[in-house]
Amino acid sequence: MTRILIAECKQEVSTFNPHLSGYGDFGIRRGRELLDYHRTVHNEIGGALSVFDATEDVELVPTYSAFFITSGGTLAKSDWERIASEFLEEIRQAPPVDAIYFCMHGAMASEDELDPEGWLLAETRKILGEGIPIVVSLDLHGILTNRMVEHSDAIVAYHTYPHVDFFETGQRAARLLLRVVSGEVKPVTAKVAIPALVRGDELITATGSFGQSIRIAQEVENGPGGLSAGMFIGNPFTDVPELRTYSFVVTDNDPELAGREALRIAESFWAHHEKMRVPLVSLDEMAMILASHSGGGTIALVDAADATSSGASGDSNAVLRTLLKSGYRGRTLLPLVDEPAVKAAFAAGIGATITLPLGGTLDPARFTPIEITATVRLLSDGRFRSESFGEEWLAGPTAVLEAENLSLVVSSHAVNLYDRSFFLAQGQDPKRFDAVVVKSPHCQPHMYADWCVRMVNIDAPGSSSANLPYLGHTRCPRPIFPLDDEVAFDPRAFLFRRP
Repeated sequence: MTRILIAECKQEVSTFNPHLSGYGDFGIRRGRELLDYHRTVHNEIGGALSVFDATEDVELVPTYSAFFITSGGTLAKSDWERIASEFLEEIRQAPPVDAIYFCMHGAMASEDELDPEGWLLAETRKILGEGIPIVVSLDLHGILTNRMVEHSDAIVAYHTYPHVDFFETGQRAARLLLRVVSGEVKPVTAKVAIPALVRGDELITATGSFGQSIRIAQEVENGPGGLSAGMFIGNPFTDVPELRTYSFVVTDNDPELAGREALRIAESFWAHHEKMRVPLVSLDEMAMILASHSGGGTIALVDAADATSSGASGDSNAVLRTLLKSGYRGRTLLPLVDEPAVKAAFAAGIGATITLPLGGTLDPARFTPIEITATVRLLSDGRFRSESFGEEWLAGPTAVLEAENLSLVVSSHAVNLYDRSFFLAQGQDPKRFDAVVVKSPHCQPHMYADWCVRMVNIDAPGSSSANLPYLGHTRCPRPIFPLDDEVAFDPRAFLFRRP
């Protein structure tokens, strides 16, 4: 009987978001509850469980899961310490195991620990020893630190953006772990650091040039001697010392193959890196585009600078302010995080007309509240399932406010907005509006792009702005594209293997 320990610690942060994340922003599950929940959703642990459950003589040892309800700002020191303590205590209390599967993100950061995933891996080694195989699944927006690679036997990363392979990534990780623990393979990893921070449509793996690099990685992973391969484009909004783009290859005891192919993937990426910047229009240009729109379809106003799934605060009212200033009269749907406004709506009740400030409650240096008079159309507990993967999302008490042509869906807490479920759960179908504010850089095409008449990428203020020089990085290595001019790439592969 092979005992496999399962644990999870996942969060993606923007260190440019001034509002700190806390313990309450995580869903915490322990033991059997971890398995019961993940068997109902189409995510990485769900995929891993589908492999382990189908394998004879495997006993699962579920320990601890801290799963972020949505991305957010840097995790507060005391809250990180609580999560880390609980995580490691569950590891200590576990019975003896033969292998470990960790589900992580890779772009987590606390106030004083800028590589939480690497730290947890290192501490787990201290508890369980150097000989226990560990395979880690990660988001390709993670930052692949040396400490992560040093303390794991192998890593597996998503191959798609927008992400649609959560489940499959978990399956790949589980299959690889079973091969490692059986002694069938002995992983060796090569990684190449690329001095680039990138955004834009060229990163869409189905259509953009980034997809060429991913397809090379898939070819390597599935080829002779390949175990895992991919790329980490990092999260440009998590400003930490090892923030870069990385290629990586894991092979079966073949360091020469790992290094050669990691370099090939990296060079295929660098050949196209200058294209990986999204063209943006100003807020005033956005207003002119709307003014010239004669109707007959929905325009998506992409405010990725306030993308909650990238760690932004969600309380930006920059687009709202411009719509009011320009006098746009088309029916428009907007999301907003503003807990005081929601409390005022609940106090007034459905059907009441209230005047209240909106926006700027979490990131007041960037956003000043706007006074709005609106009618309360709907109130809810903000609890719903995601359209994409069936996970339970918790927006907290939520209100739909109608101010003439504007419909504002206002939540107490941020949730992911990379699909339409937040709108749909509150009875608002984006297809019924002339314009919809999309606070996500890229969604699966059927969410908006396939049916909207135009996608307008806006250069608005926010802690996840694609206008990367605006953010003010201070920790990442320099020079780096696009923060600096004439950045050179000196490709070098660094090898890692367990004793």
